[in-house]
Amino acid sequence: MSEQEEPTSPAGGVAPAGKTTAAEKPAGKAALAEKPTEKAPTEPAGKTPAKPADKAGEKPADKAGEKPAGKAAEPRRRFGLFGGKAKPADPAPAIPAPRTGEPTTEADKSASKNDKPAADPGKPATKDEKPKPGQRPPGAPPDPWTVFAAIGEQPPGRIRRGLRAAGRALTHEYPLATYASVLLAVLMTWPTLRYPLNTLPQDLADPARQAWQIAWGGNVLIADPVRLWQSNAYFPLVNTYAYGDSLLGYTPFALLGDGPVAAVLRYNLLFVAAHALLALGAYALVRQLGARPTGAAVAAVAFAYAPWRLAQEGHLDIVSAGAIPLALAMLARGHGWSLRYGMRPKHRSAGWAAAGWMVATWQITLGFALGIPFAYVLGLILVALEIAGLIHRVRRPEHKLLDRFLRAPVKPLLGWQLMATNTIGASLFLAVGMVIAVPYLRQPDNPTRLQEIDFFSPPLQSLLIGPAESGIWGAAHETPRASLGWPAEMSLLPGFALYALALAGLAFSVWKLRHRMMLMVAVTLAVVLTLGTNYLGGHYTYLPLFGHFPAAFDQRIPGRLMLWVTLLLAILAAGAVDDFVRRARHLAAQRVPPWPGPWLRLAMLTPLLLVAVEGWNNTAHPTVPQQPAAMRTVNGPMLVLPTAELSDQTVQLWSTSKFQQLANGGGRFAAARQAELRSRVASFPDAGSIEYLRSIGVGTVLLLRDQVAGTSWERAGDIPVDALNIQREDLPDAVVFRLG
Repeated sequence: MSEQEEPTSPAGGVAPAGKTTAAEKPAGKAALAEKPTEKAPTEPAGKTPAKPADKAGEKPADKAGEKPAGKAAEPRRRFGLFGGKAKPADPAPAIPAPRTGEPTTEADKSASKNDKPAADPGKPATKDEKPKPGQRPPGAPPDPWTVFAAIGEQPPGRIRRGLRAAGRALTHEYPLATYASVLLAVLMTWPTLRYPLNTLPQDLADPARQAWQIAWGGNVLIADPVRLWQSNAYFPLVNTYAYGDSLLGYTPFALLGDGPVAAVLRYNLLFVAAHALLALGAYALVRQLGARPTGAAVAAVAFAYAPWRLAQEGHLDIVSAGAIPLALAMLARGHGWSLRYGMRPKHRSAGWAAAGWMVATWQITLGFALGIPFAYVLGLILVALEIAGLIHRVRRPEHKLLDRFLRAPVKPLLGWQLMATNTIGASLFLAVGMVIAVPYLRQPDNPTRLQEIDFFSPPLQSLLIGPAESGIWGAAHETPRASLGWPAEMSLLPGFALYALALAGLAFSVWKLRHRMMLMVAVTLAVVLTLGTNYLGGHYTYLPLFGHFPAAFDQRIPGRLMLWVTLLLAILAAGAVDDFVRRARHLAAQRVPPWPGPWLRLAMLTPLLLVAVEGWNNTAHPTVPQQPAAMRTVNGPMLVLPTAELSDQTVQLWSTSKFQQLANGGGRFAAARQAELRSRVASFPDAGSIEYLRSIGVGTVLLLRDQVAGTSWERAGDIPVDALNIQREDLPDAVVFRLG
């Protein structure tokens, strides 16, 4: 650099005095020599040099060693590889001025193609005007593929969004559990749906009467709801719909169809659906408690198809217990409680709690045989919540006495929404139960009620004896079953596979040790209650809780509390199965590939298969006798002969076409009165029986010819009646006596 030239900075300005520019720094050991091609004009301080016109379409120089736009020109230096002299920068070629209206640069061409104004040649080109690769020449038609590239992905319409939401809803865990529960119920109750129009499960006694009960509820709600509890049977007694569990919750299903065929079909469908609800409710409860799907499935099948339940297949009110675990699952979900994870306030939902109380209320409408023990359990849960809330208010995390007095008030454990939901839900449950209980309280009490409780109390060994309807243990346990006083209500085996899994759940489980101990204590208490008076005479166990209820509430059979023993054992078993599945998955994760092999999968499904096999049924499905044509034409009040405790329940089913008033009525209900009726009409037609029937308001007697063989009325249709002051009408299948 000559002495006359001032050193300049890399940006083109004048270097300050006493400082060395970047170009003057040595490179390696030798200083880099520079040879400027032009002298950089200097500008006075504070003034900006004029901007030279850039070439159109080119990007302003901004790289290292180049003069940025808006600065004074600087000689372009190029350094040799080993410190040699740099070559002088090539001078920029002269660019002729563009003609008016003619695009010269690629940026101008692109702008003209897109109908945009061309760049001003007098202004520097911006970065967006830089030519892009693949641009078409001027005058060429637009690329057709750009149409597709410009169109973005369209959002789905309402129909498609609705279909996707429906698909997700139908393939969720609980819809899949529902499908599986229904399919399993059809298989495990087979052949109920093989001939659903003319067969009933187990026998023609209680199933026929309960089919009539459901049909009566649907008929009277349309015709005259005020007469709900005054059924057409057991004439002239009152509140006869309260004979046994009313199954009032099934009344909406009776609004469609009429007659005995529809009643039988309706009963069979509800019978299968009740089994499906048993499995689904238990699955939901155990899943809410914290078990995995496999453990919950084992618990659901063990609870729904326990061998002892096969002896109750003739009692739809006892089979219809699926709402109990389902309501408990909803209540636990609403309160954010899980056996495995404890209380989780973020998972609380007043809506789920309200749904749980509604399901519990529906369960109480099905009957008091299971509803009263369920009410005790709900009351115990409310007491536990109240105690927990009290402890929450009293307990203080601070250790200083002064902090306890200065601390702000403690918030409620559940919050006002859940507290209000529980108050309203419990009130609704009690209100509905009390309204339904009114006609039951009006029924006369049975003086032998306590003796019946003692008679039906099962011994401890009954928990190891299967019923006759069991396909696995029915024949094998025939001898020990004969030693029971009433085998139908005392064969209480919940399943040996369930016993084994529950016992394993005490040793290893996903439940915590204290929870397992609590479950075991609860199982013990439930077994003690199930034994009735066979444990300490029942004076401190069963009788204080259930012995004071009138006979109409049907608390005389302690063995039906086996439902709670089975549910608690199923929860223990689910913990063991869940822990086994967890260990199996951990073992499978170490394999290559990391998923369970076929033998390991079979091992995980073995508990499910064992509990399902033990629940296989051998239940009879007798054919329902065809309804006599006279039952569709003859009006009441009437008496149908022959009459007996079992056959009268079929007569009640036949009356579902016309619902005429009947003196007939089966079962153990009003046993003294029905026994008197049958003894007084045993010699019909005679003067004494006719006078008795007239005294109770019966004006017609219908004698069924094909039913009287072997009874005391076998020749009643051939006896002359002219001297008895009654009328007689012969029909193709019956004889009608008009008593006047």
